[in-house]
Amino acid sequence: MSNLGTVRPVFRALVCTVVPEAASLDEKGWSDAERLVETALAMRPANLQRRVLLFLRFVEWLPLVRYGRRFTSLDAARRARFLSVLQDHPVQLIRLGFWGVRTLALMGYYGRPEAAKAIGYAADARGWEALG
Repeated sequence: MSNLGTVRPVFRALVCTVVPEAASLDEKGWSDAERLVETALAMRPANLQRRVLLFLRFVEWLPLVRYGRRFTSLDAARRARFLSVLQDHPVQLIRLGFWGVRTLALMGYYGRPEAAKAIGYAADARGWEALG
């Protein structure tokens, strides 16, 4: 159930909006990012997995109301404006959905070893002791 499948283009567009550097990912980078997200989702209950996929479909189709285009057809500025509306939406369920998929986008991009290295992130199981 955790496979991104038909919402993969929406997820990629969302990641590129949240993390503009993601636009330069090659197919291996995307595969690694998506695998991280799919693995994380697989550890969640099936109903949560369905809600995440449903929310990504919502993100794809709702911009038709305002822009006359789907999310994946919008330019970067309109995508960012649309996500900003979701981020601050008065309906809590929509805000929660946004923050959930945003978290997945960040995890997918920055969870890759290449991205962690690029930003100087060197996590260690020893925590702060590793610096000493």
